[in-house]
Amino acid sequence: MENERFARLGKSTMRHLAMEARETLQRLADFPDNPAAMSLFYQFFSALFTGNHSLPEAKPIIGVMCAQAPLELIHAAGATPLRLCSGAYAYEQAGAEFMPAKSCPLVKATVGMLHVNRALWGDALKSVVIPTTCDQKKKSVDFLTDMGFPVYALEMPPAKESDVARFYWQESVKQFALDLGGITGRKITRQSMRAGIGKVQQGSWLFRKLHELRRTDPPLLLGKDAMLVTNGWFLMEHDSWCAAVTQLIAELEQRRKNAMPAGKRLAPRLLLTGSPPVFPNLKVPLLVEQAGAVIVTDEVCSSSRLLYDAVSYDEGTLDEMVGAVADRSLKPCTCPCLTANRDRLRKIMELTEKFAVDGVVYHALAGCLPYEMEQRQVGKALSAAGIPMLYLETDYSPEDLGQLSTRIEAFIESIKARKRRK
Repeated sequence: MENERFARLGKSTMRHLAMEARETLQRLADFPDNPAAMSLFYQFFSALFTGNHSLPEAKPIIGVMCAQAPLELIHAAGATPLRLCSGAYAYEQAGAEFMPAKSCPLVKATVGMLHVNRALWGDALKSVVIPTTCDQKKKSVDFLTDMGFPVYALEMPPAKESDVARFYWQESVKQFALDLGGITGRKITRQSMRAGIGKVQQGSWLFRKLHELRRTDPPLLLGKDAMLVTNGWFLMEHDSWCAAVTQLIAELEQRRKNAMPAGKRLAPRLLLTGSPPVFPNLKVPLLVEQAGAVIVTDEVCSSSRLLYDAVSYDEGTLDEMVGAVADRSLKPCTCPCLTANRDRLRKIMELTEKFAVDGVVYHALAGCLPYEMEQRQVGKALSAAGIPMLYLETDYSPEDLGQLSTRIEAFIESIKARKRRK
């Protein structure tokens, strides 16, 4: 009886997931003058989410549930890292069957996704790595262990400013490097570590080129497409992603020469910060740009915080490289799980100036308390600088689309009026 109910849940969830993905992809494609190179990303997400949502098969797969997981080590251990954070309302509804009602939608959807797919993914996932950044992800360790998944809790310090915090994190990462050898059956060596760093650096270099192109005025790329590209980083095969981004960069550079902007020339330039938009839940970026603004930059862990920072080391010993990888993920981190989080304010203010931002949209998923609590601090700093901010609290449900659209349109109109007065 339980098996029959589980099978019905799985079929219903996959059917709704495919519908949800198709609707989001249709909304992405409906914008005029989308870069031709974006079709590579649209096709990938369509094939992945409207099929059986299968996993890559070439190498052992290490699932990760946070941007703090050091991908370089996973590559060095001969495995493929796969970001498991889900943005699907269909999976959130599956997770709602056994998760608390007020849980973060992202955590609820991720646990629901693993619950629905455990028969397909159980043997393929060699481990699910959960950095202890988020209390709700931390507590999901028990849920996933009970489902039969091998879970690895990667311990994060509660701060990053002190030498004690840095030492704690480095020791956690070094232990993770040792344990990965046992998980994948391949010991990390100096050569494989150098190759793993190089692989992530290649993606980081391409991302920074794309990031700089987004500074162009008028913009060359809409934010909804930039976020789909970075979502692709943690789902697509590495070489395929690099080739697709290289093609997109070449097209954008040509568009700059031909003066072919994305969106209207006088469209308000916005920064998006807060909880991460994860496909297919791109409703806030889509609503913002459907209302006539352009998200020219962001400060979220599913986009700019994912790939911007690089690993730096001198001697190239294995111990030094592992330590450098640990530093790369901790020192620039602006996650609100950290205390104090002054770097996040500094980074947001720098981005508003560098990208000539007219306003900020602060996106918080309901139940994500760290982001909800930091919005007042961020809003105060922006107000002092004369930059308007719109705070949106939402979830994965489509029920609030009308309300969100009204508030976003009013915010954008107020920015336009402000610019006319100036």
